[in-house]
Amino acid sequence: MAAMSFLVCTTAIGCGYRMVGSGGDVAVARSVAVKTPSNESFEPGVEITVARALRREALRRGGVTLVEDPEAADVVLSGRVLPLLTRARSFSSVVLTLEYQLTLEVELDAELQGGETLSFDRDGLRETERYLASADIEATRKNRQEALRLISQAIATRVYDSIELGAAQ
Repeated sequence: MAAMSFLVCTTAIGCGYRMVGSGGDVAVARSVAVKTPSNESFEPGVEITVARALRREALRRGGVTLVEDPEAADVVLSGRVLPLLTRARSFSSVVLTLEYQLTLEVELDAELQGGETLSFDRDGLRETERYLASADIEATRKNRQEALRLISQAIATRVYDSIELGAAQ
C-alpha cells in the first residue's frame, strides 16, 4: 500500500503540460509567459486583445502558472497577428450591409526553456465571427470589438487545449 501511495505521489508531482505535435518527449511546462505578438494588421491594438486572451486563458485554467518574465517560464508564447479580413456578409434589400464577417489569424510559436521552438497548427490559429452592422458607427465598432474578443478567446482556448492534450500522451 505504501508503494502504491509513493507511485501516486510521484506521478502527481510529474504532471504538467506538454506541447502537442512535438514528435517526442519534450520538457514539462509548469509556467508560461506570453509575449505580446507583433501586429501586422492595420488595426491598432489587436495584438493586445490577442495577448490578453492568451493570458486570461492561462489564468482561467489554473493548471499552469502565468509568469511575466520569459526567462523564468518553461514555455514562452510569441508570434504575430496577421492582417484582419473583414467582409460584408449579408445585405438589406436596398444594398445596405447588415452583417460583417471578421477573420483573425495569428502565427504562434512556443519556445521551450531548452531553446526548442514548437509551432502550432495554423488552421487552429484562424477564427471567424460575424457581427451586426448599424447606422450608429459606434455600435458597429463595439460589435466588431466584441467579435474580435470572442475570436481571440477561441484561438487562446485552442492553444491551451493543444498544450493540455500533450500532457495526456
